[in-house]
Amino acid sequence: MNRLEGKVAIVTGGSSGIGRAIAVRYAKEGAKVVVADLHEGRNHGGFEDAASATTVSEIEASGGTAIFTACDVTSQQQVADLVGATVQRFGTLDVIVNNAGIYRSGKLVHEFDENDLDCCWDVNLKGTWFGCQEAIKIFLGKGGGTIVNIVSTAGLGGHPKQSVYNISKGAVSSLTKCVAIEYGRNGIRVNGICPTYAKTSMTRGRFDDDDYMKSFAKSIPLKRWGDVRDISNLAVFLANDEAGYIHGALIPVDGGETLCRYSVEDE
Repeated sequence: MNRLEGKVAIVTGGSSGIGRAIAVRYAKEGAKVVVADLHEGRNHGGFEDAASATTVSEIEASGGTAIFTACDVTSQQQVADLVGATVQRFGTLDVIVNNAGIYRSGKLVHEFDENDLDCCWDVNLKGTWFGCQEAIKIFLGKGGGTIVNIVSTAGLGGHPKQSVYNISKGAVSSLTKCVAIEYGRNGIRVNGICPTYAKTSMTRGRFDDDDYMKSFAKSIPLKRWGDVRDISNLAVFLANDEAGYIHGALIPVDGGETLCRYSVEDE
């Protein structure tokens, strides 16, 4: 506990799922957290323990400090306003978690339309790009800071019937590396977390498909779906000084998925 004491963090897409789990963990570790999202309520179909509570109210109920700020990450001005409001409220910014994302799947490359491509590109890449840009401007003036990009295993390789999602996440992988190369000398650390499917509202449809749920778990060497706590654990570590020499890494949190898709029958 208190590994992030005194730090101020922004978590985009923080009302639900992975973002919510990270925001709650950051607050428990002592950070003041700005929860940024399109709306304050959780997404329908999530797996949150305190489903009726907002992220901020869950944090405050545990004695933490958090505020909500509405933000559309596809707008550079709104992201700039988010960062500015954070600094005005708390006096600084130490960590930004670029988590806000959108998922499109179920079609072959020639079947996706331009809207599918634009949605993934604008939210997943441009949203992360703007978050990095605006945070870097603050970090350069204070001698450093930490960026955590939520990338996905989709940013590490190809998957069938989700090309628009994969190429957007592949671009976020490349962005993470470029930021690491350019700004490490300024004390700005950046890393990417690459989860596989975790139990969130985004994957509810697949999780509720009993056949798919079981077959996916069977294909993973650790034989289970991811949990948002698996991701928030790593996000805390990467934001802490304990990870001070980890830089430019793309770290799978995938139960071994990227090693192979397990094909051996259960013994």
